[in-house]
Amino acid sequence: MAESEADTPSTPIEFESKYFEFDGVRLPPFCRGKMEEIANFSLRSSDIWIVTYPKSGTSLLQEIVYLVSQGADPDEIGLMNIDEQLPVLEYPQPGLEIIQELTSPRLIKSHLPHRFLPSALHNGEAKVIYMARNPKDLVVSYYQFHRSLRTMSYRGTFQEFCRRFMNDKLGYGSWFEHVQEFWEHRIDSNVLFLKYEDMYKDLGSFVEHLARFLEVSCDKAQLEALVESCNQLIEQCSNSEALSVCRGRVGLWKDIFTVSMNDKFDSIYRQKMGKSDLTFDFGL
Repeated sequence: MAESEADTPSTPIEFESKYFEFDGVRLPPFCRGKMEEIANFSLRSSDIWIVTYPKSGTSLLQEIVYLVSQGADPDEIGLMNIDEQLPVLEYPQPGLEIIQELTSPRLIKSHLPHRFLPSALHNGEAKVIYMARNPKDLVVSYYQFHRSLRTMSYRGTFQEFCRRFMNDKLGYGSWFEHVQEFWEHRIDSNVLFLKYEDMYKDLGSFVEHLARFLEVSCDKAQLEALVESCNQLIEQCSNSEALSVCRGRVGLWKDIFTVSMNDKFDSIYRQKMGKSDLTFDFGL
């Protein structure tokens, strides 16, 4: 697969550094030179992978997965740096070599599309948990994230940012392709496909489904205790000062989308998702 520099149009300063383009997908520049090594990354049967498109509830999901898989206490998780326990495969730190040598069971995150993940994942090795979020809330969260990061210093309007999202001009490529690609693999024995909104609609079923996939055996009382612990995590996350802009809230899009923006978004959504039976609840 050929590597090239993406032709990035003139945009605010956070896009001053050109995207790295790989096999037609825009990726962050730190992915450059790593894609072959990522494809050949060695897996272990005990690995648990969390994969999402950015701003799909990754932080909350990783805490719930850690709690369910490790039997951790929610208060303990709140005091620890969970990101150190679940490194991102493609990030510069800690790096592929260090992640490769972590002790088992390894918990690893990535935002890469399915086809760019280690080849062994495609062959059924390790467990992969994928979570998708309704794209209207996601694009608002992604915009606020870009605005909050000093390294990005995004100063464009939300309308401009949303247009980039709809036209597949952000890092990690097209959200539409990202979610549909994983949706097509939802029947793979090593893949669990989740939706962010389901945590809020029916946390009990969400946790039970996750525990079953992770082969965590628990009776009714233990499952109820797990659900209560996960609920504590959600409340802690919602009340965190780090989320002062409420990027994790369901229904976030209703506060910022205008009628015309919503009509345009719906039109693009139907165009790009029309052949898929993957649906999202925009009414929450």
